[in-house]
Amino acid sequence: MPVGARRPGPTSRGLADSAARAFAGRYGRQPEAVWFAPGRVNLIGEHTDYNGGFVLPFALSAGVAVAAARRRDRSLAVWSRQRGDTAALAMSELRPGNVTGWAAYPFGVAWALGAAGHHVGGTDIAIDCDLAIGAGLSSSAALECAVALALTELHGVSVPRTELAALASRAENEFAGAPTGIMDQSAALMCRAGHALLLDCRSGESSQVPLDPAAAGLALLVIDTRARHDLTDGSYAARRQSCEAAARLLGVRSLRDLDGNPELVAQLSDADLQRRARHVAAEDSRVLAAAELLRQRRLPEIGPLLAQSHASLRDDFEVSWPEADVAVEAVAAAGALGARMIGGGFGGSVLALLPVSAVRHSQREVTAAFAERGWSLPGYLAAVPSGFARRAS
Repeated sequence: MPVGARRPGPTSRGLADSAARAFAGRYGRQPEAVWFAPGRVNLIGEHTDYNGGFVLPFALSAGVAVAAARRRDRSLAVWSRQRGDTAALAMSELRPGNVTGWAAYPFGVAWALGAAGHHVGGTDIAIDCDLAIGAGLSSSAALECAVALALTELHGVSVPRTELAALASRAENEFAGAPTGIMDQSAALMCRAGHALLLDCRSGESSQVPLDPAAAGLALLVIDTRARHDLTDGSYAARRQSCEAAARLLGVRSLRDLDGNPELVAQLSDADLQRRARHVAAEDSRVLAAAELLRQRRLPEIGPLLAQSHASLRDDFEVSWPEADVAVEAVAAAGALGARMIGGGFGGSVLALLPVSAVRHSQREVTAAFAERGWSLPGYLAAVPSGFARRAS
């Protein structure tokens, strides 16, 4: 277990046992070990990571467990309990484009490790998950990080966690075809329990910021809107391309260099690019403001920042969706201090900061608002800042 890691909690321990049983049932032998990687919630800082900006995620107790054992040949076999199917391929045949769907994430990790000179041997893997897929909680990064730990530890390859996060991100970008930033993998591998991770996505520098809602009589509630998203469908990539175009026109390395300067943003003549740039510049400022409030133990005061972030994502970046907007409005009316959509957008979840006493009432109000519109009823998850990926057994 990594230095500083906490013992797996009940959720990850139960999931690890389930993954081990799944491995034995699929491969007819016991796994050598099981690894767990958490999902994440980004407290604030959306679409800033690939712009070289700042993010403030924290890890969840739910995630992905990977049971694994070495095999004699140099092939990788992966089986998913949720998908119910197996994919297998020789390591020598791994290349971007020859694997699609969910299997691209674990195969992509093996490819990225090999491309970086970290050669691992043949491995059988069984995957289990208690994290909603497509809900904006980064199930893909959790899978990548659990597989990365399994492959490196099984085959005696030592890779620092910061490098492992970069390689997992490369797997998602180049092998799976999802043009995301470094945040999700960094959160899965480096977040500490009771903290959020303030990450500078340009320099890679990070710091742990205290995040203890219970101590303040508050709760962080994830509302799964049941509207699913797919970061490989082109919409996410289009936003990234817009940001890159705006940066080129403004003559800056990335939109991170705007430093919240509205005068620079106003120089863009294209209205869409101006809105995209305005969101990124303002969001970076909100992340730094939220981190400072957390350091001062002033958690309730980040509520307005969450609300501003959602409005910006809805109006300037245009990645929100109807269920998210209704959920944000409903929890705000029910007493939330602030709420916003999380993840890449176009579907997924909402995060709300609210008094513990208002949680049940808020859930009832959101559920009623969805039922009134004939939508699938939402799901709820208590988002407790938890620990990073680790060997679970």
